[in-house]
Amino acid sequence: MELNTTESQSLTSAEKTTASNYFIANYPPFSFWSPDRVGEALSALERPPDPATPLGMYLHIPFCRRRCHFCYFRVYTGKNSTEIRDYLDLLVRELEIYASRSFIGDRDLDFIYFGGGTPSYLSTRELRSLTERLSSILPWKQAEEITFECEPGTLTESKLQVIHDLGITRLSLGVENFDDHILEINGRAHRSKEIWRAYEFAKSLGFPQLNIDLIAGMVGETDENWQDCVDKSLSLEPDSVTIYQMEVPYNTTIYKNMKDEGNQVAPVADWPTKRRWVDFAFSQLEKAGYHVGSAYTAVKDPAKSRFIYRDQLWSGADMIALGVSSFSHIGGTHFQNEHDIGPYMARIKRGELPIHRALTPTQEEGLIRELILQLKLGQVRRDYFQEKFQSDILERFSTPLRRLQESGDIRVSNGTVLLTRQGLLQVDRLLPEFFLPEHRNARYA
Repeated sequence: MELNTTESQSLTSAEKTTASNYFIANYPPFSFWSPDRVGEALSALERPPDPATPLGMYLHIPFCRRRCHFCYFRVYTGKNSTEIRDYLDLLVRELEIYASRSFIGDRDLDFIYFGGGTPSYLSTRELRSLTERLSSILPWKQAEEITFECEPGTLTESKLQVIHDLGITRLSLGVENFDDHILEINGRAHRSKEIWRAYEFAKSLGFPQLNIDLIAGMVGETDENWQDCVDKSLSLEPDSVTIYQMEVPYNTTIYKNMKDEGNQVAPVADWPTKRRWVDFAFSQLEKAGYHVGSAYTAVKDPAKSRFIYRDQLWSGADMIALGVSSFSHIGGTHFQNEHDIGPYMARIKRGELPIHRALTPTQEEGLIRELILQLKLGQVRRDYFQEKFQSDILERFSTPLRRLQESGDIRVSNGTVLLTRQGLLQVDRLLPEFFLPEHRNARYA
């Protein structure tokens, strides 16, 4: 299959890639979370848990070799070994504080996610020490899923062996693109030869699930390059492929350069092009036997390759998030840690939880949160929301549903809302249709 390279002659402002937060990660929008509601989070932590609610843990490892020009996460480069060790010590201390709170109860962890930043930036000694200490506080031998994000250039055979021995069930390799020039101009630290070497090392160790990440719309990407990236991804035969469409939030290097140069439009592909590229990738993956399981993922074997972190979190699971700027969800309350590493570390040293802002959604907001996040999976069931929220989503959201049916983005069949491929490719643009009026035109983050 060849890419259709027909380009739109006149783009609307909504089709151009401008500075904004496109990806919808939660609801209500983060801009509505506030420091004066931190007490709600502290109260939630003192309540006993619902034993039927799964519990997960996210660990934010904010260290990288380089900061990517499109990165909007809280990351740091150039930290020395002492600074990194001090931070890891405080991650452990943070979990100790959580473990003393009532909401932990007798629950085991259902899922664990090492994110960043670059978790694989840590040395083997640091990884062993960190996991041994954390698991002694809150055991995770029964965890169904442990995900670990990696940057290819940080991996050696010995480090991958240690990561494997930690019980990692999904290794996620941040490939993004296979072209060295494109990796360079986007600020990535690794190069193509490191991708192939790291992948072969990982494959030889037999991780239960190997995932590779790609980004559609990086600076410099073309139709030819994207087709080559898809072909190379297929040649690796990963268990799953995750594809994100490039967005340009305000705290990225790309936006800073745009602002300095007085540009409103980002130097990356427009939205129709990015959607066309993802559609091409999904089609090629499907021809190779993969199954598209969400707006961002394709898996070789749905019975083997699952995304428990995503599915449980999008269905209301509790999650402790450790580390600077990380996001937690406990007993229906959302909260975020201090944005910067200095205040984060200072508060833990004082024996405090480093919570910066919080919000407890109303029941209606909780319903909307689960609806919009689960729509990213391609379908939602009416009976799920009737049972959990005593709400008929087909009646409650009849207006946006009708509008999206008329535009060809969804269809409704036997009580199930199904996204078409057209709708799935632009699902994050559609989700604000379901927001409450006060949230629709507000800044998201």
